[in-house]
Amino acid sequence: MRAYLARRFLYMLLMMLMASVVSFAVITLPPGDYMTSYIMRLKAQGQDVGLEEELALRRQYGLDQPLPVQYLKWVTRFIQGNMGRSFEYNRPVTEVLGPRISMTMVVSIASLIFTYIVAIPIGIYSALHQYSIGDYVFSIVGFAGVSVPNFLLALVLMVFAYRTFGVSIGGLFSLEYVDAPWNWAKIVDLLRHLPIPLVVIGLSGTAWLQRVMRATLLDEIHKPYVQTARAKGLTEGKVLTRYPIRVALNPIASTIGWQLPNIFSGSTIVAIVLDLPTIGPVLLRALMTEDMFLAASTVMITTALTLVGTLLSDLLLAWLDPRIQYT
Repeated sequence: MRAYLARRFLYMLLMMLMASVVSFAVITLPPGDYMTSYIMRLKAQGQDVGLEEELALRRQYGLDQPLPVQYLKWVTRFIQGNMGRSFEYNRPVTEVLGPRISMTMVVSIASLIFTYIVAIPIGIYSALHQYSIGDYVFSIVGFAGVSVPNFLLALVLMVFAYRTFGVSIGGLFSLEYVDAPWNWAKIVDLLRHLPIPLVVIGLSGTAWLQRVMRATLLDEIHKPYVQTARAKGLTEGKVLTRYPIRVALNPIASTIGWQLPNIFSGSTIVAIVLDLPTIGPVLLRALMTEDMFLAASTVMITTALTLVGTLLSDLLLAWLDPRIQYT
């Protein structure tokens, strides 16, 4: 196992290096750069920017150097914990992403927990009560959850809450707590605002996972080894929990590798609609303004999350199924 983990960490480092090259290259592919967009905005506002002033701005931000040199300087600083400076915010990238990373992780982990806590029991119930009224109800809700876009559900909930209760459900904090220091009252306010984002972000994943759990468990409970376990006198609860349910969790566990980064980066539109202080809107703005250091650093964080999630999936699969061996 130690040799396997060592190889995986080596592969993760190589993947991070490749991802840094690809992400930096893709972000700098469009013609121009941040300074080009910035100067165009200044000129649109009626300000006259001369050639010397433009060259001075490029030297100030390091954009006068060739792209390979810019990449090498950025990746060297990134390894040392310095992600560079955001052009748009005129602050270090770590200061821009720091508060949003914490909020993103809160929303992401809570959404992931919500997804599995809801999806697995529903999938088990639907499999054990096939073609019952409850099975049909959960199937209809599941298909609706998969087909309805998350941002549309967010808009519907926002309109419903405003028209019914006269309150806004946007954001993760009330106005008086947005810039307030952390205390118990702010934590309670966060918990009050958290359910709506959890439902909106986690619904599609919940709907899909419950169908996977139902289909896999239905396939397992009709296999001969389950009938043999029952014939030996084991109770129904022990038969289900020791064998088919544990096996049916394998495809569920394998999805953690992409579920976590998917929630982390795939909720950008929902974050914009609900005004969530997460990384998604910052990444979108960075790509639109060609703020390459901010965008590349955000992509690197998402890549690292994907690699860590994949490793956790593999380890969880080995723990759930003894037949899987990593050497």
